Amino acid sequence: MSCSSSSASEDEDEGIDSYRKGGYHAVRVGDSFAGGRYIAQRKLGWGQFSTVWLAYDTRSSRYVALKIQKSAPQFAQAALHEIEILSAIADGDASNSKYVIRLVDHFKHAGPNGQHLCMVLEFLGDSLLRLIKYNRYKGLELNKVREICKCILTGLDYLHRELGIIHTDLKPENILLCSTINPSKDPVKSGMTPILERPEGNLNGGAAINLVEKKLKQRARRAVARISERRASMGGVGTTPKPDRSLDGIDVRCKVVDFGNACWSDKQFAEEIQTRQYRAPEVILRSGYSFSADMWSFACTAVELATGEMLFTPKEGQGYSDDEDHLALMMELLGKMPRKIATGGARSKDYFDRYGDLKRIRRLKYWPLDRLLVDKYKFSETDAKKFAEFLCPLFDFEPEKRPTAQQCLQHPWLNMDNPTKNEVKSEPTIDKVSVGMRNLQIKVGK
Repeated sequence: MSCSSSSASEDEDEGIDSYRKGGYHAVRVGDSFAGGRYIAQRKLGWGQFSTVWLAYDTRSSRYVALKIQKSAPQFAQAALHEIEILSAIADGDASNSKYVIRLVDHFKHAGPNGQHLCMVLEFLGDSLLRLIKYNRYKGLELNKVREICKCILTGLDYLHRELGIIHTDLKPENILLCSTINPSKDPVKSGMTPILERPEGNLNGGAAINLVEKKLKQRARRAVARISERRASMGGVGTTPKPDRSLDGIDVRCKVVDFGNACWSDKQFAEEIQTRQYRAPEVILRSGYSFSADMWSFACTAVELATGEMLFTPKEGQGYSDDEDHLALMMELLGKMPRKIATGGARSKDYFDRYGDLKRIRRLKYWPLDRLLVDKYKFSETDAKKFAEFLCPLFDFEPEKRPTAQQCLQHPWLNMDNPTKNEVKSEPTIDKVSVGMRNLQIKVGK
């Protein structure tokens, strides 16, 4: 679970069932931790292993993110591993300039459900996934993509070259902006007064009652959304397209977060790593992985930032698995996989014949990245060519041929000057009429 101002799981909640022995610790606003040093302010989010709270550090007079792990032994073990990784990251980055989240403190907290390991991390803003959603899946301007890529690559170079750490789960959700999209959500910018003691009337049952109320509100919101969608599909109310949102004034500097699945390059403990859509071919084929697996995920993330859509969204089909579809999608973009790579993994025989052809998906339609960017996403020929030149080496099927993060930081595309007038997506003919309106950059409520 990342320590953001918002949770990727915000549409759901963790449910009250997991607040039991071995599970989550029930937190109330105003609760204190570590002998009174940290005071809980509001919930930021949750994950399968933990809940995350905005807390006020009374010693440093700063806001922090407090991550409270479930208490069962397996969760405690996972937390110890993450603390080990985060401690190494913090120790090697005294100036906090490497664009990787910083561990401030860690301690144990005893509660009714057991003893919970807690991590205190710097407070960051929204995830890149939230930024993509905020931008209505339109794709960011290329110079914003460039700025974000520089931050991510600086973080990856530090992790890989200086520390020997593989992140193993790089994706937009696990990269957080250094500040919030909406300044009112930032406790400092909004001028929030810290809560230093528990508000009156916050009884023990408060957490459970709040969860029930939240669920009811979520159901009501979903029902309203479904009605609006139905009306829109019938040509009724709500068919007016929403105006583009301006990203002017949003600081896109960001940091790599969530090291719960990270590993040392010489101490790997999982064969299957990475979230499906960002998974490298060598991981699917079980032919071993290293830092280059992170570079594949980085390239997938860069495309998603620029287009607003995930590059690979494999699906299970009639007679074939989502893994085989994923490999097919890769080859439609990149060409046929070299036979030695296709047949060199522990699971190669599940998908490929001895000639290096997929067993169950025969007809592939080649659509290279530069053409995809022009034809589907309406990039100019120049922008598509330059962006593809930056990304295509990272999509090499041979992991050892992929550039390192350090090499990527030297790439001409990443070091271009500010965008020229040509560096905008060419508009499809049907949209020409609305270009003038778009350029007004109407700001809407956040």
